[in-house]
Parts: sequence; structure tokens; C-alpha cells
Amino acid sequence: MLDNLIPHTAEEFALRMIILAAALMLDWLFGEPDMLWRRIPHPVVLFGRAISLGERLGNRKKGRTGLTRRRTGVCAMLVLVLIAGLFGIGLSLGGGLAELVVLTVLLAGRSLDDHIRAVFLALGENIQAAQGAVAMIVGRDTSQMDEADIARAAIETGAENLSDGVIAPAFWFLLLGVPGLLIYKMTNTADSMIGYRNARYLAFGWAAARFDDVLNYVPARLTALLICVAATTAQGGISRAFASMLQDAGKHQSPNAGWPEAAMAGGIDVWLAGPRRYHNRVRHAAQLHARGRTADRTTVLEALRVLIIAQILFGLALVLCAISLAPDVLI
Repeated sequence: MLDNLIPHTAEEFALRMIILAAALMLDWLFGEPDMLWRRIPHPVVLFGRAISLGERLGNRKKGRTGLTRRRTGVCAMLVLVLIAGLFGIGLSLGGGLAELVVLTVLLAGRSLDDHIRAVFLALGENIQAAQGAVAMIVGRDTSQMDEADIARAAIETGAENLSDGVIAPAFWFLLLGVPGLLIYKMTNTADSMIGYRNARYLAFGWAAARFDDVLNYVPARLTALLICVAATTAQGGISRAFASMLQDAGKHQSPNAGWPEAAMAGGIDVWLAGPRRYHNRVRHAAQLHARGRTADRTTVLEALRVLIIAQILFGLALVLCAISLAPDVLI
């Protein structure tokens, strides 16, 4: 059963690529069907419930040191990852069709576009509508944001989540099949829920944050390369995208998010990052591509185009690689 996780032949790897390319297309065609998810919980919602349960049971401060809570967090992540992996193995028994369905549900290309486009449209209405729209995709205080702040937040979220929501899940599916996909989604969801550096989660969420960093290391850099190529016809172009990526990615507090964000900043010639407010505190951060323009509504649309082109390029690369590995794979 475990032998099926990793493709052993060129034909098996090519088939996995074709399934992934088909899922990318289906995700864009159908997106998130609200009628379905109103009736049954989305898999990520189920992951969230499991993570919340683990946090309630294990993250108790009374009578526990920070080291004890960190060890408990490690154990909790091991259990969550094991559950996700075993569930993935079970789903894999359904064959290619089951893999296609699971991938289509868990890839978030269309959802990402919908949320960023909602910010773009709201910016055309009024600042209050735009603040509400961007609050749906960021964890920071949006009540004092102006147009430039909102546009930067949307662009940064789009670049980072191209990796988290599309390229990274695809990468781990290609390597380890559905179990790899579910392990990644469980870890990424845990990081978004308990991976914060605050008094409540610093110790318990340490394992979630560090494992997420590991799993996103390669995908984040692949995403950045895709953004650079996709930015060929954008304001900054491919040369500024590469230059910004290489010069500024390391300035970001995250070891991974800086790569796609810096590439996007140079690609559309807009400065990103800088100080931002999280609830009652301001987090200071270096600017990415500091020589760039100030973000506005039009640059959000430009970023959306880059994100779409990057995903098209990724899908085409999958199909071409599959055909080169196994010419008969589409027959």
C-alpha cells in the first residue's frame, strides 16, 4: 500500500501530472461550490476542528512550562499528520478518479482569484467596502487602511497563497500522492491557526510553524520562479521580478513567503511589505522592491493577471512534462 505513494515509473509520474493538470482546470471551472459546502463541511474545516481539539486538550498553561507545551505541540502535530496521512492512504485506494476529486476540492486557485478580485472590485466602490473585503483574507487590523495599504495586503496575500494554496499542495501530491497532499494541508492549516508568535501559541504552535516552513521551502521558491516568468508582460517585467526576488526575499520575516512576494513586487514594480498593524500592535518589516510604485487598485488587477498566467504556465508545464515522460499518457 505504501509503495503506491511514490511513482516508480515514468508512466506513473506522468499520469499523476495529468491528474494534477486536470484538477487545476476543474478547480478554475467550478471553484468552491457553496451549495455543497453549506450541507457538508469542507475538508479544511474538518482539519481545523481536529487542530482546535488538539489545542484545547494540549495547550494548557497551568502547571506547565514552555518546554512541556512545546513537546505537547510536537506530539499533537505528529498525531494530526498521522491522521491526515492514513486518511490519504484510504482515499488513494479509490484510484485516479478519487485523486482527481480530492485535488479539485483542495486546490485553491479559483478561490484565491475570487477573494483578491473581491478586493479589487471593492476598491472601486468605497474604502469601507475595500476594508471589509481585505479583512476576509488577512489577519491584521484593516480599519485604518487606506487604498495603498489595502492593495498591498491583497497583492501580498495573492503571491503568498499562490504557493500555499496551489503550488505547494500540487508539489506534495506529485511526490507523495493524496497522503502527501493531506499532510501538507493539515500542516498549513495548523500553522494558520496555531503558528503565531504570541503568548498563547509560541510554545505549543512551534512544531506546526516549523514543519510548515519545511514543507513550503521548495514550493515557495518554485512559485517565485513562476511569478517571475509570468511577469514578462507586467510593468516590472521578468528582469525586475528576478532582481527583487534575489535581493529582497531574505528580508521577509518568513523564510518562505518573501520569495513569491518579492518576485511579485518586482514583477509589477510595486513596493510591498513594510510596517503593518496586527490588532493593538505594529509589526515593523522591511520593504520589498523599495524603489517600486505605491500600490493602488490597478496594481491589484495587474497582480491578478500575473497569478493567472503563473497557474497557466504551471499547468502547461505539467502536461508537457507528462508527454515527454510517457508520450502515450493522454491516449
